[in-house]
Amino acid sequence: MSAWNHFTGWVPSWLAAILVFAAIMAVGLAVQRFITRVLDGRTVQRHPFLKQAWARTHRLVRFMLALFAAGMAVQILALSGNQLDIARRIFLCLFIVQLGWIVTVIANIAMDRQVYGLKLDVADNLVARKAVTQMGLLRKAVNILLALLTAGFALMSFDSVRQFGYSLFASAGIVGIVAGLAARPLFENLIAGLQLAFTQPLRMGDAVVINNEWGWVEEIGSVYIVVRLWDWRRQIVPLSYLFTTPFTNWTRSSSSIIGTVMIYADYTLPMEPVRAKATAIAKASPLWDGQVINVQVSDAREQVMEVRVLASASDSSRAWDLRCEIREKLIAYIRDQYPGALPRVRREDFRLAEEGPQRPAH
Repeated sequence: MSAWNHFTGWVPSWLAAILVFAAIMAVGLAVQRFITRVLDGRTVQRHPFLKQAWARTHRLVRFMLALFAAGMAVQILALSGNQLDIARRIFLCLFIVQLGWIVTVIANIAMDRQVYGLKLDVADNLVARKAVTQMGLLRKAVNILLALLTAGFALMSFDSVRQFGYSLFASAGIVGIVAGLAARPLFENLIAGLQLAFTQPLRMGDAVVINNEWGWVEEIGSVYIVVRLWDWRRQIVPLSYLFTTPFTNWTRSSSSIIGTVMIYADYTLPMEPVRAKATAIAKASPLWDGQVINVQVSDAREQVMEVRVLASASDSSRAWDLRCEIREKLIAYIRDQYPGALPRVRREDFRLAEEGPQRPAH
């Protein structure tokens, strides 16, 4: 300690402060360079995420090192009471910035961890695209919010600019109100999700008809559901839509479902053989659940009659296959047994009917 006092006795305090600052920075930067080389070596092969995390923290480490060195250097300077008060306020402001930076880096590293290892350049990149999109939007929102809070607290450490800090918090409040209004549909869907959980108008795997599209409920999220359509398309439906617009749930009470087959034939088609044939087809099929098989003439149009066949199956997928089987076999039966009963267009010559039969010329 006596050597240090002897050194500061013949060296100006400002020069001693600069030397202390430079010495601390030199040692710190040397340690940082050593850590960077270690992470670039074999360690990164065992823990590759460490290099990515270090890339986000090395600037913060330099800032913390410089702040520590500056604090040590200021201790050497013989500052007056007013100067010391200003220095303390400056360091308080920089310390607040450091804390905000630390929180931001931790949040970004956590979000990097969520998407680490996901690749967007592969064929099946659905999970990667979903995670990267979510983390990208979340990262922007978190960074902006933390920057506003850090700047507001930092400015409040000075009396002359404290009003600017209050203004930043006020602007953050305004942004929060605007964000709340913009997020109103999100909250509506979240509340609808709670209603869905308790009332359960539909569940995973239900066969539904929404927006005139037939499909199966594949995923139920917090704000939307995903309906897998018959041609493998996916329909995204907000949860609030389910409580404001009617939809059809074919498997609400059970997985069993009744399929409908429509056949259009001429009025000359006898119904009893067709009814017996449809019943035989259903009973011979492993897709039929043994509950419902019914054949009726459901409509009579100008040129054809509409024959409706109802057949039940244990689930919607089997019901679809059963409908196709009954339709194919009934058409083949009518074509082979009653070809004259296929749909036809009749035309009569009314002129000949009024004049009567023509006599052959002699």
